[in-house]
Amino acid sequence: MEDHTHHSHKKPEVHLTNRIGWIRAAVLGANDGILSTASIVSGVAAGGASHHFIILTGLASLVAGATSMATGEYVSVSSQADIEHADLKRERREIDSNRAYEQEELAQIYVERGVELELARQVSHQMMKHDALGAHARDELGISEIAAAKPLQAAFSSALSFSTGSVLPLLATTLIPTDMVMWTIPLISLFALVLLGAVSAKTGGVKMPKPIARILLWGAFSMCLTAVTTHYFRAPS
Repeated sequence: MEDHTHHSHKKPEVHLTNRIGWIRAAVLGANDGILSTASIVSGVAAGGASHHFIILTGLASLVAGATSMATGEYVSVSSQADIEHADLKRERREIDSNRAYEQEELAQIYVERGVELELARQVSHQMMKHDALGAHARDELGISEIAAAKPLQAAFSSALSFSTGSVLPLLATTLIPTDMVMWTIPLISLFALVLLGAVSAKTGGVKMPKPIARILLWGAFSMCLTAVTTHYFRAPS
């Protein structure tokens, strides 16, 4: 006889999908903070600016970038939240006006996922009895507590992560001689991007090589393009 006792003590599975929202905002913000500030600082240095002007430009990049990221995230995620709330309000009206139809609609969704019709109708009946709107939100509209839009969380996470990312190249700029800024800051920033890629991969539970290579490739391209452009268009000495 097979022993099933060990199943009762099995630890619950740990899934990482509940981290998607804040990981996306945090990685995007930190990546943008490092790249924007490093690109601007090294680009202005390549254009022949003074050390004071380079630092001032980097500081402006930090403040403008953090507020821009927060505003952009808040507005975009708020728009998503407005759509979700409108869909839920519409669905609530439909449930109140024609509950039988909505119950059958839910059952058909389960049938399309492979459940037999009779069982699907039983499940639909139980789900509607327990939480009709929640069942339709999750199974018909694809809205769950994990995926629901959180504007303030996204805005704060983006602003904080952008500022954190910007601090490294800005702080390094204050300590490095002017003639070394153009090539030293990109190298330091690329190292920071490698760490960011590793941390995001680890937090998200994925293998590291691909995220690190991706962030390195686009980071190097961004900083090189900025430096070359500003060097080419710098004022004649």
